[in-house]
Amino acid sequence: PGGLSSPNPTQGPFRSEVKELYDVEERLGTGKFGQVFKLLEKSTKKVWAGKFIKAYSAKDKENVRQEISIMNSLHHPKLVQCVDAFEGKSDIVMVLEMISGGELFERIIDEDFELTEREVIKYMLQIIDGVNFIHKQGIVHLDLKPENIMCVNKTGSKIKLIDFGLAPNAGTLKVLFGTPEFVAPEVINYEAISYPTDMWSIGVICYILLSGLSPFMGDNDNETLANVTSATWDFEDEAFDEISENAKDFITNLLKKDMKARLSCPQCFEHPWLKQDTNTMKTTKLSKERMKKYILRRKWQVNTNMRINHI
Repeated sequence: PGGLSSPNPTQGPFRSEVKELYDVEERLGTGKFGQVFKLLEKSTKKVWAGKFIKAYSAKDKENVRQEISIMNSLHHPKLVQCVDAFEGKSDIVMVLEMISGGELFERIIDEDFELTEREVIKYMLQIIDGVNFIHKQGIVHLDLKPENIMCVNKTGSKIKLIDFGLAPNAGTLKVLFGTPEFVAPEVINYEAISYPTDMWSIGVICYILLSGLSPFMGDNDNETLANVTSATWDFEDEAFDEISENAKDFITNLLKKDMKARLSCPQCFEHPWLKQDTNTMKTTKLSKERMKKYILRRKWQVNTNMRINHI
């Protein structure tokens, strides 16, 4: 398929055996798609992450090839890079940059991390930088959520976006998947989606980072979906008492039911909240308790695998 590349083009886009070039070490994680293992490159002793994806049918394999093709067109410091790929009988292995800092939301509840509006601005700028680049390539991510925002390491504040498995080319595409809490109304209503669909998810992520609360979360999937489709949300909780008007205005301009009314990435960069000098702004420490509760609930949900498959 076009766009696939390999460090050794004579062997085609996919080589057959990952173990010839890499030692497969401990397992780093498990997902619906398969498993991630630490890989040690034999020739350079470099450490990579190997995403072993179960792919039995031709259709499964084509989907993974498409993800690799997309990743090969997305070279940007805020996006995780795929450096190699191997195809076996029943799986495909993607060799990815190792990102060792864990999920952003986990990071900010660390004891030694000071959560302030200033920190949230720094993270939002990076998220929007990555999404802006994706959009410029004609691609919509469609699954922006906390699990897909990773810290590069345990100490700095650099992040990368991961997981482009859902990303199709933009157009009049209609989709029926996503994570209820983060998905835009047009996805649930099975209407055409485009770049603003990602901007809604960015608004949800920003709301949660600042407050530890989820704007649309109901007691069950159906309630959440109903809240999203009616675009029902507010800043009434006391969590927002200490949040600046500029931050609230920024979120308000993303969580708009009419997708044409949402800020684009370039417009986000021009918004006064993101444009302010983070070195001189006054900062208030934000509570982490709500965020801790949010993360616990989210973990439980992810483990019970709440996904929109059929509405």
